[in-house]
Amino acid sequence: MARETPLEGLVALVARLRSPEGCPWDRKQTLHDIKRYLLDEAYEVAQAIDSGDRDNLREELGDLLFQIVFMARLAEEDGAFDLGDVIETIKEKMIRRHPHVFGDVNLSSPQEVVKQWEEIKEREGKTRGSSILSGLSEDLPALYRAYRLGLKAAKVGFDWKGPQEVMEKVREELAELEEALEAGLLHEASEELGDLLFVLANLARHLGRDPEGVLRKANEKFIGRFQEVERALAEKGRTLDEASPEEMESLWESLKGRSSRRAQN
Repeated sequence: MARETPLEGLVALVARLRSPEGCPWDRKQTLHDIKRYLLDEAYEVAQAIDSGDRDNLREELGDLLFQIVFMARLAEEDGAFDLGDVIETIKEKMIRRHPHVFGDVNLSSPQEVVKQWEEIKEREGKTRGSSILSGLSEDLPALYRAYRLGLKAAKVGFDWKGPQEVMEKVREELAELEEALEAGLLHEASEELGDLLFVLANLARHLGRDPEGVLRKANEKFIGRFQEVERALAEKGRTLDEASPEEMESLWESLKGRSSRRAQN
């Protein structure tokens, strides 16, 4: 008798959870219910990659895989498809989109591969639709979607020539935001802020960076420094509620300067 593979074991586990003898919470879930968990797990995988913690990455990849198997089980129960269909579909797609590996096409650079990939997608009807900007999910994080929209537009030459040109646009959008704020036009200020964020996402692209990753690192830096402020106050026997904004700002600047000096050494 053939030994059960790890994937088969996971499929069986999910089936048990969904069975009448399984878990009441798992039996209640729908595709729409668990959609948010899928997104959460994907972000936790990204965080594990950034941290370099391979043990954590293994665990988070498992959590993400569980969500995929669970969703496939829900589709199977509805009579739509099962996990085997999902696997066969992606295998066929990858073979079809890699004729330089599985066929007789010769390509010599990553750039040629990307160009071919987009051409195949277009033949499959997976791209343009009514616009070259079609095909990007509205559920993508807005900052990352702005980055991807910029990539799509750049492929047909609609782009800034380099980061310095993007910086000129940043200054222009910032001036318009300041003008709207000074006039007390909050609706217009909100719109200008959106324009500024869009341009900043594309500045990251011109710097060869993913804006989500850049912002994620900035978030972690902020958390680290803020927690240092909390610790510095605690050493004085004080809490955040007891500290004035000026005291917190002074500690922040002191810790920021200390971090800069450490980076230089």
